Amino acid sequence: MAAMRHGALAGGKRLRPFLVLESAALFGIAPQDAVTAAAAVECVHCYSLIHDDLPSMDNDDLRRGRPTVHRAFDEATAILAGDGLLTLAFDLLAGEDAHPSAAVRIALVRALARASGIGGMVGGQMLDLTAEGRFDGGTPLALDLGAIRDLQAMKTGALLVAACEAGALLGEADADARAALIAYGRALGAAFQIADDILDVEGSIEAVGKSVGKDANAGKATLVSTLGLDEARGVLADLVAEAQAALAPFGNRGGVLSEAAAFVAARKS
Repeated sequence: MAAMRHGALAGGKRLRPFLVLESAALFGIAPQDAVTAAAAVECVHCYSLIHDDLPSMDNDDLRRGRPTVHRAFDEATAILAGDGLLTLAFDLLAGEDAHPSAAVRIALVRALARASGIGGMVGGQMLDLTAEGRFDGGTPLALDLGAIRDLQAMKTGALLVAACEAGALLGEADADARAALIAYGRALGAAFQIADDILDVEGSIEAVGKSVGKDANAGKATLVSTLGLDEARGVLADLVAEAQAALAPFGNRGGVLSEAAAFVAARKS
C-alpha cells in the first residue's frame, strides 16, 4: 500500500482526471459524480509510470522529483504496486459510485480497458521497445513519420482519449458529442507527446522532475528526432489548433478544455 501511494500520490499534473471531470462537466455532471471515474483513469496512468520506470523498461531513478517506486522500495514491490493500481482502477469503475447505470459502468470499463491494453497503451509500449531494438538481435527500427505517430497514439494518446471519452460516457452524451471529445483527445494526446519529446531535448531534471535526454540515448524515434525542433513545434501548434477546433460544438462551455490544450503545448514539466 505504501508503494502504491508513493507511485500515485507523488504530485504530477493530474491531466487525465482533469480531462474526465471537465469533459463530464460539458454535460452537467458535477465533479463529485465524475471523480470515481477520474480516479480510475489516474490509477491506470500511475501504474504505467511505475512499470515504465523499471530497470527492464526505461530504467529511471527519478519520477516527479522523487525516487521511482523500485528505487524507493524494490523492483518486486514496484511490479506489484503497479499491478495493484491497475486492478484498483476497474474495481472503482465497477461500483455504483462510478455511475448509477450498469450500462454506463460497463462502457467505462470497456473504454478504459481498450485504451490500456494491447490495442492502446501496452501495445504502444511494446512497439516502442521493439523500435529501440530490444528484440531480434538488438537492431533499432527505422520508423517513418506515420509509424511514429501510430506508436505515440497508442502509447500516450489512447489513455488521454479515454479520459475525454469517459466524460461523454458519464454524461450519456449522443454520438456526435462523444465523437467531438474523442477527436479533441486524439489531437491533445499527439500534442502532449510532442511537447514531452521537446522537453526531453530542452528541459532540465529540476524543471521536468525526471531524467531528460533519454530518447536520444535510447535511440528512440520521435517527431523531434525525425523532423527537428522547429518543424516539431509547428506540428505541435497545428495539433493544439485541431484540438481546440474539435470543441466547437460545445461553444463557450469548451473554454476550459481549450485552455488545457494550450497548456499541454506550453508546459515546462
